[in-house]
Amino acid sequence: MSVSSLANDGGGARVLGRAAFPSPVVLVLLLILLLLVVPPVVFLVNVSLHETAADGGLGAFTTRFYSQILSERRFGESLLNTLIYALGSGAVGIAIGTVQALIVERTNAPGRRFAFYGAIMSLGVPHVLYVVAWLLLLGRSGPFNDFIAALGGGGVDVYSMWGMILIEGVGFAPLTFLMMSAALGATDPSFEESSLMSGAGPLRTFSRVTLRMGMPAFLALLLLVLIKAFESFEVPALVGLAGNVDVLTTTIWQSAHATGTPNYGEAGAYSVCLVLIAMGLLAPQSRLARDAHRYQSVTGKGFRPRVVDLGPWRNFAAAVLFALFLLVTILPVAMLVFASLQPFYEGVTLDSFSRLTLDNYAVLLEPGSFRDSILNTMILGVSTATFVVPFTALCAWLAARRARGAWMLDQLASAPLVFPALILSVAFLDVFVNSPLPLYGTLLSIVIASSVRFLPYGMRYAYAGALQIHPDLEDAAGLAGAGRARVFVRVLLPLLSASLIGSWLLVFLLSVQTVSLPLMLSGPGSEVMAVTLFELWQNGQATELAAMGVVWIAIMTTVSVVFHMTVKKRIVEA
Repeated sequence: MSVSSLANDGGGARVLGRAAFPSPVVLVLLLILLLLVVPPVVFLVNVSLHETAADGGLGAFTTRFYSQILSERRFGESLLNTLIYALGSGAVGIAIGTVQALIVERTNAPGRRFAFYGAIMSLGVPHVLYVVAWLLLLGRSGPFNDFIAALGGGGVDVYSMWGMILIEGVGFAPLTFLMMSAALGATDPSFEESSLMSGAGPLRTFSRVTLRMGMPAFLALLLLVLIKAFESFEVPALVGLAGNVDVLTTTIWQSAHATGTPNYGEAGAYSVCLVLIAMGLLAPQSRLARDAHRYQSVTGKGFRPRVVDLGPWRNFAAAVLFALFLLVTILPVAMLVFASLQPFYEGVTLDSFSRLTLDNYAVLLEPGSFRDSILNTMILGVSTATFVVPFTALCAWLAARRARGAWMLDQLASAPLVFPALILSVAFLDVFVNSPLPLYGTLLSIVIASSVRFLPYGMRYAYAGALQIHPDLEDAAGLAGAGRARVFVRVLLPLLSASLIGSWLLVFLLSVQTVSLPLMLSGPGSEVMAVTLFELWQNGQATELAAMGVVWIAIMTTVSVVFHMTVKKRIVEA
């Protein structure tokens, strides 16, 4: 069936087809998602209903883990801490990222385009490195407390809830900036200009026009940030546990390591509870899809992105961008550079500057796994992003156009978002160990698990973009004789190019920095950078870890900037 036969559903959105059953394309996509997503889900549910045997396998059937969770006071306290942590860090990250996106996309502030490179550089920092950098900055012997002490203050304790919220929230800022920037870049600014010409001020225009037009992207971003905070482990483990602040992920981790035998049953029960919470969070996104036509601003009428002339406030806006860049990127990276030049770390003092050395970098040049880790990590990132982005773009288009059965594509592709990465890695470990194919310990196993892990990120990026594209553009191509496949490739993908490029880069950077998945699945010859860095931290080699981290940040920044500039140039030439 061609796109010309699309029918209006009465609510302003188009429905792809009227067949009684899903189309072959939807069925194939569903089959692929079922093969990728269902096995780890089945494992989690199954393991939560069985005792953990002495050998780590499944024991007797039981429901005690669920009754234990519901009756324990510890669960309620952990859940409350998790809610405070998620909402607080989400508010910090969204506020910083949205301010950056508005300045970059809607104003003529000088140097605003460099914000993209700052975000790319921040996302290239493995999360364990980012947390370590902030602990070095804000810790008891860090320069921030030294500065407060010099002013006569008593110092601050970063090992607390506010420390967790600050570090995680600032870490969310690059993600929120890239997503909001893509959404604002795909929105017709003439609506905002009309509001301003009608007498509405900038703040009223932002709240009543800009924010409402970008509601699909904003809700998708809010969903991602909240669930990412719910399943976050690095910050709660390195910051929260030292301050006796438990959240759900650290409660799971502590329960699983309370005895010599990991208690996967209790961890699985907690994970199933997180799935139920995430299903509630997904409800607003489903309701939003039913009113998709209200957010379509990219129509057959051409528009050019226009910016607001800030006049004398241009430099102030640029100063805000620089301050945020300093907070999000420069400070933690500078701290890592300083630590990498120390033979041992004892804070930032005058004596420490006399001990500067390059010995830690010399160690990296010695034969070992460092160079292999770089190659494996690059293969992992490129493979994961190249599969996830076009696959989720097709799923998102069908779901946004409400093709028969396509709502299941959205639900299945979003499901991995709710799994804590550590639990998902255990699930895939069980799948690969019992697979007839020799996948366990290979780089391919990490690529498969990472692709499943980051399906929701690609889906949310593409879905928000597809909602903003009016179906009339596809109808016009259908009337000209183009089939659905040609419409998707020649019409939709170019219009989604900004979102898809950002999605590719985001998935690439996130997949190469995650620790939990490759930590459980890697074997000899398949080590990646995140695992190497984590092992250095476990061994107490902070200065060597900082040196390796600085080198990795430089590599990721160079690769990402070259990719961004090359793709941007091709888009302009096209």
